[in-house]
Amino acid sequence: MQVESGAGLDAQRAALETEAARHGWQLEILIDAGLSGATMNRPALVDALARLDRGDANVLLSAKLDRVSRSVKDFAGLLERAQRKGWRLVLLDLGDTSTAAGEMTANVIASAAQYERRLVGQRTREGLAAKRAQGVRLGRPSVLPAQVVARVVAEHRAGASLRTIAAGLTADGVSTARGGGTWHASAVRAVLTGQDAALLADTACG
Repeated sequence: MQVESGAGLDAQRAALETEAARHGWQLEILIDAGLSGATMNRPALVDALARLDRGDANVLLSAKLDRVSRSVKDFAGLLERAQRKGWRLVLLDLGDTSTAAGEMTANVIASAAQYERRLVGQRTREGLAAKRAQGVRLGRPSVLPAQVVARVVAEHRAGASLRTIAAGLTADGVSTARGGGTWHASAVRAVLTGQDAALLADTACG
């Protein structure tokens, strides 16, 4: 069983299918499109964990650690839950976390990733405070996951039109800020004029 989010799904699906075939596992892919791994309250993940706890499946397979959880506390709880309920968490980038070495490696990676996110958050807050002190007017903060904002900014910087970006997000199943499934050029423009996108642009130039 695999829980995944939109962008890059095709390549990750192929890798997961290869791993499942190697072990003789029957793979079912569950998708949380456009939702951040920062929260465990994601419909597909909740469904997957319920099935694992019931014994309907015995392996949670994911391409990367951050596709499952980005919180050290949540990840530790997930490992404890897997051990208590008797199922395994296997990450393609780290291996089988049911082994002592796999668990240690995953915990180290999770701790480092959480530190980096907190550092970025601190710098973002400091950047916003500095801009306000300078009298700079900023757009509204985005309610979208940071990776979605970063994707929009990167594609626009690369020369993609608003309509092209919107079509790509819709095709990948990424939810809009209002929770819809269809992106329009106006929604992409709103992301680009928001304060999160402005800070990303400053980071790229600085």
